[in-house]
Amino acid sequence: MEVSVLNIKGQETGRKVSLDEAIFGIEPNDHVIYLAVKQYLANQRQGTAKSKERSEMSGSTRKLGRQKGGGGARHGDINSPLLRGGGRVFGPKPRDYSFKLNKKVKTLARKSALSYKAQENAIVVVEDFSMEAPKTKEFVNIAKNLKVDGKKSLFVLSGTNNNVYLSARNLQKAEVMEASKLNTYKVLNADVLVISEKSLETIGGILNK
Repeated sequence: MEVSVLNIKGQETGRKVSLDEAIFGIEPNDHVIYLAVKQYLANQRQGTAKSKERSEMSGSTRKLGRQKGGGGARHGDINSPLLRGGGRVFGPKPRDYSFKLNKKVKTLARKSALSYKAQENAIVVVEDFSMEAPKTKEFVNIAKNLKVDGKKSLFVLSGTNNNVYLSARNLQKAEVMEASKLNTYKVLNADVLVISEKSLETIGGILNK
């Protein structure tokens, strides 16, 4: 699949690049995509929810009433879960929600996500560019020139470009990411991918190992 290379003014440069069929042209596997997205979202969870159980409550341990004959459930002290303000039964405790996925599964998931974007013609290839200073207005103009303004767009760059990142940081529908950090969730979450020429080489080097 060949795609025209555009400059930041949205004009064709006359060059074309072919998207690697082994990455952008495979039959997508929905199950591995599900696993990769599930892992990404699980890793975002803090897992710090905590409630106090009966033994952790502060309060007297005096038995409030007789064991039998009260007409209700036996509950003992004031920290009983049966009473208002008492401890909680089987409440949440701090835990780690992350889980492991094999490298081949994660690689296949990224290939599947990129193949979906290629099928939807949602990939724009732009020649490598940089910015001399952080300018949000300039970044908005680039997005307009590439006809991706108003869409949730993911700009994939070959390396760290702090000025471009800072220019897009305040925009709700734009995100900048290095090609080496590309993941399945970010690809699927974007309406369109804007990939620089060198990024295609980086992506190919990582996913074709």
